[in-house]
Amino acid sequence: MTISRWKTPETWVWSRMGEVSRIVSGGTPRTDEIDNYRDGDIPWITPADLSGYNEKYISRGRRNITEKGMLASSAVLMPAGSVLFSSRAPIGYVAIAQNDLTTNQGFKSFVLQKELEPHFLYYYLKFAKALALELASGTTFQEISGRSVALLPIVIPPHQEQLRVIAKIEEIFSDLDAGIVALERARANVKRYRASVLKAAVEGRLTAEWRKSNPPTETGAELLARILKEREKQSANQQVNNTSRPRKESIACRDKCLPPLDADTNRLPGLPDGWCWARVAIVGDVIGGLTKNPKRAALPKKLPYLRVANVYANELRLEEIEEIGVEDEELERLLLNEGDLLIVEGNGSPDQIGRVAVWDGSITPCVHQNHLIKVRMKFGCTPRWGLNWFLSLDGRRHIRNIASSTSGLYTLSVGKVRSLPIPLPPIAEQTEITNEIESRLSIADATEKTIDSALKRAARLRQAILKRAFEGRLVPQDPNDEPASALLERIRAERAKQKPAVSKRTRKTEPTEPTDAHGN
Repeated sequence: MTISRWKTPETWVWSRMGEVSRIVSGGTPRTDEIDNYRDGDIPWITPADLSGYNEKYISRGRRNITEKGMLASSAVLMPAGSVLFSSRAPIGYVAIAQNDLTTNQGFKSFVLQKELEPHFLYYYLKFAKALALELASGTTFQEISGRSVALLPIVIPPHQEQLRVIAKIEEIFSDLDAGIVALERARANVKRYRASVLKAAVEGRLTAEWRKSNPPTETGAELLARILKEREKQSANQQVNNTSRPRKESIACRDKCLPPLDADTNRLPGLPDGWCWARVAIVGDVIGGLTKNPKRAALPKKLPYLRVANVYANELRLEEIEEIGVEDEELERLLLNEGDLLIVEGNGSPDQIGRVAVWDGSITPCVHQNHLIKVRMKFGCTPRWGLNWFLSLDGRRHIRNIASSTSGLYTLSVGKVRSLPIPLPPIAEQTEITNEIESRLSIADATEKTIDSALKRAARLRQAILKRAFEGRLVPQDPNDEPASALLERIRAERAKQKPAVSKRTRKTEPTEPTDAHGN
């Protein structure tokens, strides 16, 4: 049965991983036995240790195990130079053991003969992940068994050509990595620039010159006084229209008409002349959303349902929108209007809490999840000004300061969002600031898109280089090299002499001979 997957030079040969390596599974010592881990000195690697790990070599993971733990489990001590390959959750992480180490059962690792270079296999597995995925099975999550990974095809050049291929890949990747570092540095600079523009905006420095020639017809303090009068009038009208519930409505009105700020305003930074501090509850209505439950599934009316997963920092991701059952009497409170400010309640890290975006009205009608707090700016504050304030470092700091943490999960609430401070410039200046921000950040956005495109091209180029390498087109062939067929015969002969080692330090191996899908 042919196993070649693409055309290669005549001096190369195709084989399978079970024929050219010893395949080793790992294991996990019982976690309820403290002596399996306490004071352990045997490195133990899990797939989580390779998540986001970009180095070629790995020497240890987050935890060590003891010899007792290794002997009591199926963990196996493998020699330096073994190539680790994660076989589940997820498939495809690769690293080379820098020293003797063990892994958990999430790996199928390869202990090689000297004729097959670990660096060559490392790059090959990076390139051939798709071939490995063809061998995976499972419904909850995909996994490759030891018998299946033994069938993984591998192309082998002559030994000297392996060394030339490795050297050329690393030469090109070194230049590519330097370019990626420069791109990442440029992206970080764009991020800092964006933050500095927003900081200057909410502190009034962005429009300092504009204010000199554009004195306000109504200062922030005058605007705030007018807002408070409007809200008092609104509250009085609500009380008249809800005489059957006077006490409950009175409490609601007092909540909406909180005083501008507590007495300790000295804790807030100073503002430019003509600005003042207000609370979110004064400039807008703050409204919670719907909780999804089985009862709603039975309701006949279904509407699109915006969730936390759809809202990011100044970004709406609407590719996947769920639906939820609603009742007509809920709609006045829950429907989203274009311009509504959406604030993520939390259930995450302090960096993610309070993600904020403006609803663009692209889906109508639409309601929102209870973990999305809606702020409808109604009194003297534009939605874009509110957005820019809560995107700024100062606005983010106020969100983090009021967020509560329960079991490490940071959360907001409707009441906390109502109490958040917000600077209130004159309305004309809010508009000028927003225009200035958008003008400056449009350049930053274009630059960031260019950087992202370059990074994607770099990733594609990396795969293109590996493709050339394993098709035999990256370095020239040397007719004086011993053909890989002779190398493969020596590997077979050496493997035939070897018996699976069974010792306290090398305990268990998977089948190493090629088998078909049924294990024959």
